[in-house]
Amino acid sequence: MESLIWLVPGLPLFGAAILLLGGKRTNAWGHLFGCLTALGSFALGAGLFFTMLGKHGAARTMHQHLYSWVPVPGTGQHPFQADVSFQLDQLSIVFVLLITGVGSLIHIYSIGYMGHDAERRKFFSYLNLFLAAMLILVLADNYLLLYVGWEGVGLASYLLIGFWQHKPSAAAAAKKAFVVNRVGDVGLSIAIMLMFVTFGSFSFGPVFGSAGGASKGTLTAIGIMLLLAACGKSAQFPLQSWLGDAMEGPTPVSALIHAATMVTAGVYLIVRSHAIFDLSPTARLLVTIVGAITLLFGAIVGCAKDDIKKSLAGSTMSQIGYMILAAGLGPIGYAFAIMHLVTHGFFKAGLFLGAGSVMHGMNDEVNMRHYGGLRKYMPITFGTFFLGYLAIIGCPPFSGYFSKDKIIEAAFSKGGTSGAILGGAALLGALITAFYMTRMVIMTFFGEKRWVEDADGHEPHPHESPLSMALPMLLLAVGSVAAGFLFNLNSSFVDWLEPVTGPRVEGKMPGGLTSSTVGYITLAAVAVGVAIAIAQYGTRKVPAVAPRGSFITVAARKDLYGDAFNEAALMRPGQYLTRTLVYTDNRGVDGAINGLAALVGGTSGRLRRLQTGFVRSYALSMFGGAAALVAAILFAKL
Repeated sequence: MESLIWLVPGLPLFGAAILLLGGKRTNAWGHLFGCLTALGSFALGAGLFFTMLGKHGAARTMHQHLYSWVPVPGTGQHPFQADVSFQLDQLSIVFVLLITGVGSLIHIYSIGYMGHDAERRKFFSYLNLFLAAMLILVLADNYLLLYVGWEGVGLASYLLIGFWQHKPSAAAAAKKAFVVNRVGDVGLSIAIMLMFVTFGSFSFGPVFGSAGGASKGTLTAIGIMLLLAACGKSAQFPLQSWLGDAMEGPTPVSALIHAATMVTAGVYLIVRSHAIFDLSPTARLLVTIVGAITLLFGAIVGCAKDDIKKSLAGSTMSQIGYMILAAGLGPIGYAFAIMHLVTHGFFKAGLFLGAGSVMHGMNDEVNMRHYGGLRKYMPITFGTFFLGYLAIIGCPPFSGYFSKDKIIEAAFSKGGTSGAILGGAALLGALITAFYMTRMVIMTFFGEKRWVEDADGHEPHPHESPLSMALPMLLLAVGSVAAGFLFNLNSSFVDWLEPVTGPRVEGKMPGGLTSSTVGYITLAAVAVGVAIAIAQYGTRKVPAVAPRGSFITVAARKDLYGDAFNEAALMRPGQYLTRTLVYTDNRGVDGAINGLAALVGGTSGRLRRLQTGFVRSYALSMFGGAAALVAAILFAKL
């Protein structure tokens, strides 16, 4: 099976090539072909997983070298050697199964959702391209090949977010996501350069094996650059502003990018690079700070959005913040970060697909204030969405209870003041999550109907989605219910990741707290959040137009001024820097060169006036010169 690793990303890449190069000739069957390549990749991943189960210890790690990509022979200190090689281990197989499994369900869902779109075949080609890029990212055995997948994911997300490019808002959102991600990509490229200069390689083995010999300053610089990359790709503070706008893409894109794949790439990067972060306390502290800020940031934004997809986008930002926080806790939380990543992939994909199903039955209406009472008209959508809701708020025994609560416990177990602050932030995030998700469920599925006519004067006629859309939602709902329990069975998931992330370290709870106590407190916080939402939205009439609200509400509707911050901190300084460089180039560099040229040209122009063509002028010049020479000789003798 080891020789087939390349086919895992190869199949969806082949599907993308066929559908893009085949053009309109593949319109009739392109969507089915796209689904088959995704399912084939999942089947291969499952086969490789069972092959790994039959081995033990280090034998479970598989390598496949395809070819030398950029061989540069030489005798220098660090000869450059870039290979296209894959590494399949306990960490990467988790991502392979998640990406291909959830990705395949989203492909199937898209058959119905995009059924009336004239460019459906092209949409499936972009989905295949996205899967291929993400799989290259998690299977690469070196940072340079990882960077190829990283950039491929950025390209595919740009194409998918802006798929309906006839909408100016979609085109602008795609450009925004692309540009913001480039800021993070600068961090990854600098980190790779630093690795090569320091370790002479960018392959995982040599880098991690030599990390102990590098200076703390260098490791901190590499760690900070990797964190910057993670912030861009995973929509973490301060590079989170693109995620809400990305909801302009078709809903299957939101489920694929914002649940199981692209936004989790930053978590993978940090956990994969744990050998560097373990040796740099400063870099790891920054990771925890970013995670704690973002989990609260996203949760607050999710409370104020009436657009169902944008509220879920804030939720995604927040949940990824939990994962980043856990990754920053080091050996205390690496495994829990990945565990929550997997459970989140199930319930958040299900929630996004449920939102898409609601939109499908409501003439693409996204404003929850125009929903109400839909559980009677869309029972399957309601049932699957409700199970995802119970999972994300951490209601036992659903998956989020087993994964998110572990992160809260791990945050408290860091000990001391920092543990209390991080644990408190995670606990507050759980309360806010319960509030905005309960708000979403009540406004969408309960109460009286609040439907309004669309722009064409048509009133919605809500109905259940077709089987191609309902079946993926049902399967994801099963994962929302069972995934957390299976992962926590005899600590099997933590043990599975231990050869890659290292043995988990038990922390120390502050103030005599225990895991059970933290669990009860977390459930109480969740109950409070649910109760507040029911009191505010379940017992009162939901106004058709959102009231102005408090200053925090107004700020949350504007994404807590994330765009304003990025404009002030990045865009305006960038503009001023560009203008300064242009002025320096025009007035300084070009001015000096043009001034020298003008001096030479002016001097030559004046000298040309001496060339009159008259013999008498030349004779007079010669006479004057001879007289000056004689005068100089006589003056010298005196």
